Amino acid sequence: MADLFKNITCDNIENEHLCCAIADKKHQCGVEVKKQWLKGRLNEGHVFRKLDEKGKVFIEYAPLETAWVPVIGDNYIYIYCLWVSGSFKGNGYAKALLEYCVADAKKQGKSGICILSSKKKKPFLSEKKFMEKHGFAVADSIDEYELLALSFDGSMPSFAENVKKQNIENDDLTVYFGMQCPYISDCIKQVERYCSENNIILNLVAIDSLEKAKALPCVFNNWAVFYKGKFETVHLLNEGYLKKLLGI
Repeated sequence: MADLFKNITCDNIENEHLCCAIADKKHQCGVEVKKQWLKGRLNEGHVFRKLDEKGKVFIEYAPLETAWVPVIGDNYIYIYCLWVSGSFKGNGYAKALLEYCVADAKKQGKSGICILSSKKKKPFLSEKKFMEKHGFAVADSIDEYELLALSFDGSMPSFAENVKKQNIENDDLTVYFGMQCPYISDCIKQVERYCSENNIILNLVAIDSLEKAKALPCVFNNWAVFYKGKFETVHLLNEGYLKKLLGI
């Protein structure tokens, strides 16, 4: 099955699609932003591996030390996203992609692999049951969010100490965002438009460096939302979800 997949490289990135935003024109701006972000990560050992056809089937991971998330651990791999969508489900693709990641981590002499998940299934996060089926266990948790890990040597990663804050001093709607996900650019446009039309104060905080990502006051994969000083969700916001969050 290995020959069904290919890895994004500096040589092919301009000519390859980035699965998750493949069919939606409104996200193409985000795709270009993501490609620029990826170009700066590939030489750090960042891997984006996808099915070699037009479909949402891919895994994306990086060494934990250079992963833009507030997670710490010695010699681990962090999985940002593992996604198999629609008609591609049921073909063993998710298992094959995860097995590739595990083999790659072992080849590099890593201590294990970790991923952000949740007690109950949530959009934009890998399902806990699937990861547990493949040997992952809870390494750390904060409320409904869990850091799952597959350890090769008994060591475990954890959320950074600053993640436990779960609150900020600013009561305004505050969104921390990176550019690791192609959907983010359009989500920001939707949130900005809705807040402007409804006189809602919005504070956008760009996470544009590894240092900023490691120092975040909450759980984060590429997006995090606070309202009235309290951490609310890592769910990407559109107008409908934003209304629900604000109680409108």
